[in-house]
Amino acid sequence: MMQRSILITGCSSGIGLCCALGLQQRGYQVFASTRRAEDVAHLHSLGLTALQLDLADSQSIQQAFAQVLEQTDGQLYALFNNGAYGQPGAVEDLSREVLRVQLETNLLGWHELTCLALKPMLRQGAGRIVHNSSVLGFVAMPYRGAYNCSKYALEGLTDTLRLELKGSGVHVSLIQPGPILSRFRQNAYASFKANIDPSHSRHRAQYAAMESRLNKEGPAAPFTLPPEAVLKRLIHALESSRPKARYPVTLPTYLFALLKRLLPDRALDRLLIKASGDGAR
Repeated sequence: MMQRSILITGCSSGIGLCCALGLQQRGYQVFASTRRAEDVAHLHSLGLTALQLDLADSQSIQQAFAQVLEQTDGQLYALFNNGAYGQPGAVEDLSREVLRVQLETNLLGWHELTCLALKPMLRQGAGRIVHNSSVLGFVAMPYRGAYNCSKYALEGLTDTLRLELKGSGVHVSLIQPGPILSRFRQNAYASFKANIDPSHSRHRAQYAAMESRLNKEGPAAPFTLPPEAVLKRLIHALESSRPKARYPVTLPTYLFALLKRLLPDRALDRLLIKASGDGAR
């Protein structure tokens, strides 16, 4: 039986780190990747096989994947694409370059890595590809347009891939978390400060509320769950003989999936604006 090897992206903290440690404890050969060299060192200190992989850099992706195959004799059981960040800002305040960088990391890097992983999986006639999407992959909230865009596109690309892999032995799943304890807000705040100028925007008041939310200590939203909730779904996607196409995580994901089916667009828009606090939540 093929050893269950898995490459996981975005393992510096939060969901990625939790899943890397959890799967290693279950006997998987885990390759935990992260963008920064100092985080690679930290992962090594935790006993993980770690490598540097920048999803916005094609050369980094190619080199990291080659390292994985070298250590697995050319085989790979699974890929968990998790590394991502959220670029806050009103759509009209997002430059083309800022949106491009968001998509390079959250979508195009994932696509390139997925295509690389498919080659050994198709040769084996078996494999699992799991993408960590979001509740914002099927409903939109204001001031999250870049992130919404990346996740909506990911869902469409993944659905198409799943259809094209029918009968290949390679299964593709999406995990759709709502609020999860992680460093996501801190990273989003850094991206906001780097790329958005509130002083020249008509959304100045909303940005002030949003900055307060991003800097808030502790869970920023109700029904926030620990990253172990994602690990539980990932294990099912990796080990079930019939993995699901989608794995909702957290009450908001289940709730908004239901409301999207039941409500007309205008009613859903009003609810989403209220739920977001117009940027404050």
